[in-house]
Parts: sequence; structure tokens; C-alpha cells
Amino acid sequence: MDGGVTPKIPAPHRDDVLLAVASVAAGLLLWSLGVYSSPSRNLLPDWAALVPLLALGPMELLRRSAPRTTLAVGTAGVVADQFTVGNLATVLIFTDLMYAAVVYGKPAMARRLPVTTGLITVAVTIASVAWLRTPQALLIGVVTGIVSFGPALTGATLRNHREAAEAARLRAEQTALLAEMDRAQAVVAERARMARELHDMVANHLSAIAIHSTAALSIDSPATSREALGVIRENSVQGLAEMRRLIGLLRDAGAGQEAVAMPSLDALDALLEQARTNGTASGLDFVLLDERSPAPPGPGERGEPLPAPVELAAYRIVQESLTNALKHAAPGTVTVRLTHDRGAGGLLSVEVDSPYGDRPGPRAPGSGAGLIGMRERTELLGGRFEAGRDGAVWRVRAQLPAEEKAVRA
Repeated sequence: MDGGVTPKIPAPHRDDVLLAVASVAAGLLLWSLGVYSSPSRNLLPDWAALVPLLALGPMELLRRSAPRTTLAVGTAGVVADQFTVGNLATVLIFTDLMYAAVVYGKPAMARRLPVTTGLITVAVTIASVAWLRTPQALLIGVVTGIVSFGPALTGATLRNHREAAEAARLRAEQTALLAEMDRAQAVVAERARMARELHDMVANHLSAIAIHSTAALSIDSPATSREALGVIRENSVQGLAEMRRLIGLLRDAGAGQEAVAMPSLDALDALLEQARTNGTASGLDFVLLDERSPAPPGPGERGEPLPAPVELAAYRIVQESLTNALKHAAPGTVTVRLTHDRGAGGLLSVEVDSPYGDRPGPRAPGSGAGLIGMRERTELLGGRFEAGRDGAVWRVRAQLPAEEKAVRA
């Protein structure tokens, strides 16, 4: 009526059923043969020894599901057995119930029982010696320890081993899970890096192809169309070469593929020359101002190459900025400036200024992925990235840590 659900008692384990049947059968056999543990006791008739036996036997069925209850009934039964002629099977059932209470009971009970039974064993031994005043009185304490403390200690040892094994299994699963997460993150990071490389390498060529093909279709001039087709062919060939280079980097090194050099700042002159060719139709010119300190030679200075990650990031930022200028910049001069200020912590500064405003002729569409890629490259090296309009200029600025120790960190 109150919507409560009565907890379902699980079915007894098959081993527990066999244990209960065997224990009761053994006790009945001993009683029928007249084998008693204390035949000198005549307080009750002999059949009274069957009462504790028949009370404790069914408790074996609940030793896993209700260890607290079975231990309480078992304790009462073994005490009652002491007032009869006694049955060895009753005592053995009690020892198993004590063991099961420690193994299957709650952690608090499992911790308390070995201590409690140990104290009871000591107390019974002292009381027996004080009362009987004979060395044989020590046997009472020994029997008490064997019946109560021994099973409890054995159960605690087994439980500790099981818990240690379970903890080791969980740690192994957690380690495997963390390893899988690390692998998945590495795959995602590698895919993102490949996507950036693919975008940076190919977008410049495809943008030039899109601009000049649109010009060839919109301007009815044989000379203009021929010039546009020449630029399209040149960029198609270069784009295909870049794609082949990327595929070469992704191939298995064991296949005999030679390592391909990554682009560096030394190739900026060629990159700007290509941009001048592609931007002529849009009225764009490109200028490189390399203001890095030439002397004294050292890490991060001209004559000494920068760390490879910095070289690649700076090159790709310039490349993507030039691609964006080809797509969106107004007619004018695009300025690329490189500076390396050793007094500011060895930062390499990359600045690209493009004319901002309306432009005549065709305009290639943009997705915004270029700015995201440039920002990611800069932040991965611990640098700073800014991009936005400054009056009539669209300015891209990246500050990269040029020292080897900063890159390793």
C-alpha cells in the first residue's frame, strides 16, 4: 500500500546447499553412533544435542546473504550445545559461520570480529586458569581460540587478499583506460596537426586558382585569360607537389621513404615571390622586412636556425596570412616583418599588415579556419596571437618563444 518494495532474498549458493546438507547429515550420523563431544554432561537428554545442530545447519544456506544473522544464531547455538552431550558437527558449523561472517560481512564487522574473538579467547583462558587452577585449564582457551579466533583470522586474511587483488585489478583497468584516453587524445592532436598542415599547404594554391579562374571567366580578354591559366597551372603543380610531400610525411618510415625537410623561414623569399605572382591581378605587392638581429650568432638569430617547431609555426603563419591577403586584401602593399628581441625573453615576432577595404574583381570565399589554425600553432608553443583591423590595415601578429628551452617546456 505504501509503494515499498520487499527486498528479494537471493537464492542460496550451490556450495552452501551442499555444505548445509553434509553438515547436518554428518551431525546426525555422529549422534546416531553415540559419538558426543562431551558425553559426561547429563544435564539434558541426549536428543537435546540435535536442537543446536538442526538450528545451525540451515544457517549455512544464508552464510553469504545474511552473515550477521547467521553469526548471531550460530553463537547462540554453540553456547546451547555446551549444555548438552555435544555434537562435533555443531561446533564445525559455527566455525564456518564465523569465517563466512568475516569474508562476506560488511567491512566494519570484518574488522571487529578478529579483535573481538581474540579478546574473548584471552578472557576465557584467564578465567579458566583462575577458576580451575590447573594447567589443563589452558586447553579451554586453546579450544576457544580454535573455534572462534582461528576462523575469524583466516577469513580476515582471505578478505584482505581479495581486496588487494580487486584493487590491483581496478588500478590495471584505470591504467588501461588512461592509456586509451592518451592514445585517443594523441590521435585527435595528430589529426588536428595534419589538418593544419593540409590547410596551410594547399589553401594558398587553391585560393590563387580560384581567383584567377574567376578572373579568366569574368574578363573577356585573351591575354588576361592566358595569364590566368598560366598562374592556375603553376599553382596546381605546386599544390600537387605539396600534397605529395604531405603524403610522404605520413607514410611509414620503414618503407624507405626519405625524410622531407620541413619549411623554414629561409623559404620566405620564395613564398613572397609566389604571392607577388598570384596577387598581381588584384593590385597587391608583397614586401619582406627581416629585422632579426644578425650578430652575435646564437640560438634564434640569423645564421643559427630557430628550433624546428618555431620555424614551422612562423612559416605557416606567414603563409596563411598571405593566403588571406590574396583572398580579401584591398589593392596595396602587404608587409611581412620579422623581429627577434633578445631583451624581451627571446621572442620571435611575426607581423603581417594587409590593406583593409573594398577590392575590385573576384574575391575567394573564406572559412575562418586559417585564423584558428594560426592561433592554435602559436598557443601550442606558449606564444601570443592577435589578429584584427587597425584602421585601414588588417594586422596579424604572433609572438613565439624562440629559445630552445621555451620550446621544450
